[in-house]
Amino acid sequence: MKFFVDTADIAEIEDLAASGLVDGVTTNPSLIAKAGKPIRDVIAAICATVEGPVSAEVTAIDFDGMMEEGQALAGIAPNVAVKVPLTWDGLKACRALTQRGHKVNVTLCFSANQALLAAKAGATFVSPFIGRLDDIGYDGMELIRQIRAIYDNYEALDTEILAASIRTPFHVTEAALAGADVATIPPAVLKNLAKNPLTDKNLDGFLADWKKTGQSIL
Repeated sequence: MKFFVDTADIAEIEDLAASGLVDGVTTNPSLIAKAGKPIRDVIAAICATVEGPVSAEVTAIDFDGMMEEGQALAGIAPNVAVKVPLTWDGLKACRALTQRGHKVNVTLCFSANQALLAAKAGATFVSPFIGRLDDIGYDGMELIRQIRAIYDNYEALDTEILAASIRTPFHVTEAALAGADVATIPPAVLKNLAKNPLTDKNLDGFLADWKKTGQSIL
């Protein structure tokens, strides 16, 4: 599974990228707003930090506007993935941008049928929002399983499933088990994947025993 980090905070991205565990980045208008800088500057800085896809989202809701904004965003760097909403105009824009050679992330997916449409429109990624489905009493992970099963039925569909709206390390585990190609993860959750109380307990024991020896490796 690929790990994308879901943030527009360049300091966080640089810190996480140093681990070699970051395969890409996703942003959205809310994250860009938090960054407090012009979107073009933020996306350019992120693209210079990571080699993988960097999702930059349009804010237009009509086809012409999405195309204009999408091509402007794609022009920032070769690794930009233009993010469009899963609407009819968004699907049309996905198709047109893909035909122009751009990577496209179709976002705000909440059903298997929507994911099927995104794949047929040529999306590079489709982003089902599992956490937001959980919030309203649905099983977000079941959506990942449904999309995986549908995509696996048809070799011509090469869209990657990007599990989004991830809230906990358990979400990451379940998304991997369900066959998601990518998980886009907030920085705090990504760091928590490495934590386990048994790791800390046993490390403390090893260090205590080593201290008793009075030795130094250097």
